[in-house]
Formats: sequence, structure tokens, C-alpha cells
Amino acid sequence: MFTLFFVRKTQPRMVFSCIFGKHHFEISDTIMSTNSIYKTSNTIKSFVLSPHFGDGLRITFGVVLPSLLLAQFDLLKTGINISLGALCASIADTPGPITHRRNAMFFTIGLVTIVSLITGLATISVFVTALLIGGLSFLFSMSYIYGNRASSIGVAALLVMILGIDDIRPLSEIVMYSLFITLGGIWYTALSLSLYKIMPYRLATLSLAECVMEIADFMKIKAGFYHAGMDYDENYKKLIEAQITVNERLDAVREQLFKSREIVRENTQEGRFLLVVFVDMVDLYEQIISTFYNYQKLHKQFDHTGILTDFEVILTLLSQQIEEIAFSLKDGTKPNFDLSLPRKIQELKLAIEALSPEGDTIGESAIFSSTGLQALKNIEVNVENIYLRIKKIKGYFKEKQLKKLGRNEIKINSFTSHQEYELDTFFENLNLKSENFRHALRVSGMMLIGFIIAQSFNFLHSNWILLTIMVIMKPAYSLTKERNLDRLIGTVSGAFIGMMILNYVTNDYWLFGILLFCMLGTYSFQRKTYLVSVVFMTPFILILFDFLGMGSRALMIERVYDTIIGGGLAFIGSYVLLPNWEHEKLRKTLGEMLEANLAYYHQVAQMYFGEKYDRVPYKIIRKEVFVRSANLASGFQRMFSEPKHKQLSINEVHKFSVLNHLMSSYVATLALYAKEHFETLPDFEELKQIAQNTENMMNEAIKIIEQSEFVTKENIQILKLKATTETDEESKIVIPEQFMNLQKVAFDICKISERIRL
Repeated sequence: MFTLFFVRKTQPRMVFSCIFGKHHFEISDTIMSTNSIYKTSNTIKSFVLSPHFGDGLRITFGVVLPSLLLAQFDLLKTGINISLGALCASIADTPGPITHRRNAMFFTIGLVTIVSLITGLATISVFVTALLIGGLSFLFSMSYIYGNRASSIGVAALLVMILGIDDIRPLSEIVMYSLFITLGGIWYTALSLSLYKIMPYRLATLSLAECVMEIADFMKIKAGFYHAGMDYDENYKKLIEAQITVNERLDAVREQLFKSREIVRENTQEGRFLLVVFVDMVDLYEQIISTFYNYQKLHKQFDHTGILTDFEVILTLLSQQIEEIAFSLKDGTKPNFDLSLPRKIQELKLAIEALSPEGDTIGESAIFSSTGLQALKNIEVNVENIYLRIKKIKGYFKEKQLKKLGRNEIKINSFTSHQEYELDTFFENLNLKSENFRHALRVSGMMLIGFIIAQSFNFLHSNWILLTIMVIMKPAYSLTKERNLDRLIGTVSGAFIGMMILNYVTNDYWLFGILLFCMLGTYSFQRKTYLVSVVFMTPFILILFDFLGMGSRALMIERVYDTIIGGGLAFIGSYVLLPNWEHEKLRKTLGEMLEANLAYYHQVAQMYFGEKYDRVPYKIIRKEVFVRSANLASGFQRMFSEPKHKQLSINEVHKFSVLNHLMSSYVATLALYAKEHFETLPDFEELKQIAQNTENMMNEAIKIIEQSEFVTKENIQILKLKATTETDEESKIVIPEQFMNLQKVAFDICKISERIRL
């Protein structure tokens, strides 16, 4: 329920030398301090203008206001019940199209009203309560089968159940309690929908800005490959993590843009602007991905020339230009443009041309291979294309002001998926093969055990133990493990901070201000960084209970006990009770990755053999490659967090992931070249056999992963390209090389697939 704060990296640190001895350190320290302040201010600005902070403000206002107003009339208890209803509605108010959010909030209001009534009636007997906990925990944990929004609704329903199991009320109070929860949900829904009506494009704009920011970070990591003496494995790991984040952001923006009627109809300049920026950003991301080469060989040949450092500097500057676009989207200004970039790119181009296979500027002979020089030229051309794409996107800001933006011709429905809410899906998952079914059994079992333990000791609170189990337990073991640590660390740290506040701050107005600040932090980070959210949440609860006269020191100790018990049960359940290990489903993920890359390669290769470029099918296939790549990377990360004896063939899976990323990068390079030079492409008939052999090997790799009996070993071989006449024509040098590289990668994928044992 609560999620991570990211710190935006800004421009690289600059240190100026000074010949006046000790003054060198003073100048350097001053510049470092200035850069540090700049980075900090940009980080704060980025977060304050993010959708997470906006969500935090909206939820904090929606939850606090009812309690604050009714407390003035000595109706604080009623206000708290209404605030609970508002909180439940906010849980279902996850980012997405407004119709989906509205429907989810109304459904949540109805569901939590019914659950609160049932829970109130069930408290007549501890046995009935136990049955209710087991049954509803299973039912609402199964909501994962219908996607994230449905699972959020299930979390809201479980929250109401957990908070109500310790309160024994007469029937009239139960009815009023449910009514107040309903009113709170309606109040928050009205608030959220009203804000959307006032600013219909704001959430979509902020989501797009976050996506652009992640693409900028992705590019900075790519720039790191040109740094001398860098750790390739470590940087590649960062690249994969960034790729997962970028794909998540792309999906979120697609959801918001393509499923919002106001934007899809493009009746306003704002709607058209968001669509064209997003479409071009996806194309820009593809261009950034395509700059992937054998960096070890490049460093070995060119490190002493300093040319790779120039690449790193320019790529970093370009990433900062992308960041400028993100900030401009957030604050509504026009992005600034670095006027030195064209000059730097031109200087880079001239520096590459100055290098030759016969010798460099120092006079040494035969240092640089023609292949290496061609790689530098290819990278430089791609850098130019990235610059032009960024310039084009920045131009949209001016066109929007002049109201000159045209309509987008993309077929929106082709790029969105639709969640079906059919009862048959629920029954189809009622078996042990279903990951969600096993997760639901684990949650209900651990919740029931937690309730029994809490009832057995007077100093324990069943609602806190159950709440800990609910928010920690996830379908994957690795996610449960991560949340467990975050919950424990966050609770202990937050409890210490909370006690320090209560010991040293005695003014009620100051305490109330700190309470609001902690609430804002809790709700701002709940979908970004769970650890930070818990750190804020614990002092918020301690201060709240202090205001209510329920004690704080004893409460802090009890909360830590409850967290340890709940976290321990969640961990044991995930490890022992029908666990889900990543290797059990990774084979399917590997196969899907190969299928996506094969389709991508086939689509692009045919452009070189006469088939016309068709934008929509190409972009659909490209989207699938992005999604499958992120799925593979996520699966690898989760398996890496599991116990060692469950990390089957982890080195081979890592190599598989690298090779598939390399393949999609090479294909992206071919695609960009074909789209830009389609009318002037020469005849590549001699490459048809190479292309077909590559496809054959990819098909064989799929069979190997699927453990098919019909693998044809004879198809797994590298064919040599027939000798061709020497030419200076760029495409006749670059394109055959790319096809041969892809054939080699496909061969390596086959070989590594044979070594994977899952």
C-alpha cells in the first residue's frame, strides 16, 4: 500500500583547479557546496511537483478535514469514523483514467460499508470473528487476479475489517458507524472528482513528467558505459533496474492518456500536446536503447584518445535536456535549450573524422580498426538523432502556445489492454497452480494465526498484528521480504522519532503541525517508498494517540512488538506455506522474451527486403519488447532476492537477459536506420539467408526453453556472409555488420538457453 523516494541526479560535478595552493581546495569545496545545494533544491522541486506529493496533499486534506471540523463540536469520534471512510476511498483512488478511478471509489464505498456492518455483527463471538477474518482475508486477497486497482479495493475492505474486530458495539452504533464510513467515502470521492474537473490534465501531465524524468535517468546510466574504468556489470544492473522503472512509467502514462476520453478526442491543444510529447518520448527511448555496443572493445581502442569521455559528457548534457522537459511539464514553463550542444556534437564529429585506420594525430599506425571507427560514427549519428528528437519535443511547447498542434493519427486502442472482471476468472484460479490462490491461502492462514496469538496475550493488539500481515504479505517471496525489512526498520526508526518529538515538543499547536506534516509524508510516499512512508506513519500515530489521551510510550513498545510478530508471521508464511518461487514461472517469461524479440527482428528485417514500414504494427511489437524486457528483468531481480538454493541457473538467466537486451538494441538500431533511409536503401538480397538463419536460431531457442523434443541442432550455426565488393557506401558497411551481430547474438542465446535449468 505504501511505496520509493527517488533522488534525481543532476549535472556532473565540476571542480576547477587553482594554482594558488590551499585556495584550490577552497574553490573546489565552494563549487561542490554550490552543486550540492543545486541538486538538493532540484530534488525538492522535483518531489513537490510530483504526482506523489499531489496525492499526499489531497488525501491528507480529505482525511483530516472531517475530524478537524467535527472536533469543534465535540464530535471527534464521529469525525474519525468519517475520516476512516475517506481513507478507504483514497486507497482505491490510484492513478489512471478518471472513469476507472470514479468507479473504483464508488465500489469501494459500497464494499467497505457492507464489511463494516458484517464485522460489527461478528464481534458478538470470538469464533465468528475468527471465521470472518479467515474468509474475508482469502476473498479479498484473491482480488489480485483482477489487477492492481481491484487489489487496492480489497486492501480497503480488509482495513475496515481489521480496525473493527476489537470494537464491540450495540446494533444502533454499528449501523451509525457504517453510515459515517459511507459519508467519509462519499466526501473524499466528491473532493477527488472536483479536483479533476478543475484540473483535468494535471495528473496526466505529472505522470508524463515522471516518465520523462526516468528516461533521462536511463540515458545517464547509458552515458556511464563511456566512462573509463567503469564496472560494466554494475552499470548494466543499474540499467536493467532503470528499464523496469521506465516501462512501469510508460504503462502508467499509456493508461492515463489513451483511456481518458478528454485526451483521446484531442479537442484541446493540451490533450494533443500530451499525446504528441508521449509518442515522441517513446521513440526517443527507442533511440537511447539502440546506443548499445561492445563497450569493452571501444575502451580498449579509444580510451587514450579521450573521445569516449566526450561521448559521456554530451550524452549527460542530453539527459539534462530531457530533464528540462520534465520540469517544464511539471511547472508549465517552456524548457530552456543548451545552445552549446550543436557545437559540441559538431566538434565530436570532427574528432571522430580525425581518427583513421592508418594512424591517429600522434602518428602511431594501425591503432584503430575500421569496425571500431564505424561504431563511433554510428554512435555519433544516433547522438545527433537524439538531439534532434529532443529539439522537436521542445518545439511542441512553443506550438502549444501558438495553438498549431495537429491531431495525432495513432490508433489508440491498439496500445491499451482491458481488464475483464468476470466471475469465471475467479473460479478458474481456485487451484494450487494459481499463484494468487496460494497467496490468498497464505494471507488467510497467517491472519488467522495472528488473531489467535493476539487473543492469547492481553498486551498485544490484534488489529496492528493483522494490519502488519496485510500490508507486508505479497504474492512474491522477494516482495514480502523487502516489505518486512522496510516495516521493521520504519517502525523502530519512526517510534524513536515520535518519542523524541513528544519529549521535546509540548506546544499543542506545534504538535498538531508536526502531525499534519507526518500525515502528508505518509500519504505522499505510500505509493513511492514504503520505508519512508512507515517512518512518517509511526510518529503520526503516536502523536495522534497522545492527543486522544491514550498514552504514547507504552504504545510505542506495543507497536514494535506487534510489528515484529506480524512481520515474523508474514515471513514464515511466505517461506513455508505454499510459497511462490520465481524459478517456477521464469521459463514462461524467458519464452515470452524470445517471442517478442523474434517478432521485433522479423518486422524490422523485412524492411530491408522490400516490405514497407507500417507504423502501428511496428510500434505494437516494439511495446511488447519493452514490456517483456521489463518482465524478465523484474523476474531476475525477484529471484536474486530469494534464498540461494532457490536461485536456479541465476548466472545463466543473467547472461540470457543481457543477450536479449543486446538483441533488442541491435534491432532498434536497424529499425531507426531503415525508417530514416527507407527510400534510399540499397539491395540487401545477400543478407536474406543471414536474416532467415537468425530467425531459425531464435525459434530453436524458444523450443529449448520450452523443453521441446523437436529441437533441430543443425539450425544452430553461424553462416558466413558471402564476400562482397569493397565499397565506401555507409549502409553497405553498417547494415551487414548489424545483421551479422544479430546472428551471433541469436547463436549465443541458443547456447545459453541450453545451460538454463529451471
